[in-house]
Amino acid sequence: MGVTETFYISHGSPTLSIDESLPARDFLKSFTKTVYGGGIEDKPKSILIISGHWETSHPTVNAVVGPSDTIYDFYGFPEQMYKLKYPAPGAPALAKRVKEMLMSSGFERVNVDNKRGLDHGAWVPLMLMYPEADIPVCQLSIQTHRNAAYHYNLGKALAPLKEEGVLIVGSGAATHNLRSLHPSKDGSITTWALEFDTWLKDALLSGRFDDVIDYEEKAPHAKKAHPRPDHFYPLHVAMGAAAENTKAELIHHSWQLSSLSYASYKFTTTA
Repeated sequence: MGVTETFYISHGSPTLSIDESLPARDFLKSFTKTVYGGGIEDKPKSILIISGHWETSHPTVNAVVGPSDTIYDFYGFPEQMYKLKYPAPGAPALAKRVKEMLMSSGFERVNVDNKRGLDHGAWVPLMLMYPEADIPVCQLSIQTHRNAAYHYNLGKALAPLKEEGVLIVGSGAATHNLRSLHPSKDGSITTWALEFDTWLKDALLSGRFDDVIDYEEKAPHAKKAHPRPDHFYPLHVAMGAAAENTKAELIHHSWQLSSLSYASYKFTTTA
């Protein structure tokens, strides 16, 4: 059965894996009931996830045979987080398809990593969305030395995968300035974060995808919201993979530490 949607999930802090107080955790745990599917027939055949935590010089896919290793690419967090496992099977056949599709679309070099598991930008949200860890997962890297249009085209090249039952998920953060995170006693949101997040929502929901691609010029506080583009480019891949005639929908919104937005979006291909 084909898939008609792609998703951009803001995975926020690694503590999402254990912190029951975070609204985003409840959202992801209810994903298959309230956002995508609901029956066995809606279960994707495999998942392609693009995480902001895997940067390479050229597009790279992991092609693991058997259970995927759980990568703990974070430091100084509670010990229990380093005991969590997400042994989803790898998806070497999907990795091969991704490489073929990208190269046929003009991406001259696409690498395959046969050993790399899933980083926390992949396994933390997936652990909540699909806790059974029984759906094959392939991860695709980002290239932070390239621009947003490049990543949009990366996603566009992969759009036909949806017809093959592949769920495409970009995993990042709608705002991601780690140096600006701080607790807020009254729940107030930092002005620059709120203004960028609101601009992004308005641009996506009104179909101004070109503006989102050109966010560095069009968005307020773009460099403050994303000093580096690593957590934003997965959004552009998800947008591109939705193909033409796309409608964006805000499917979750919450905040943590004054400026970390968990805004998440669904992109649906319309007739």
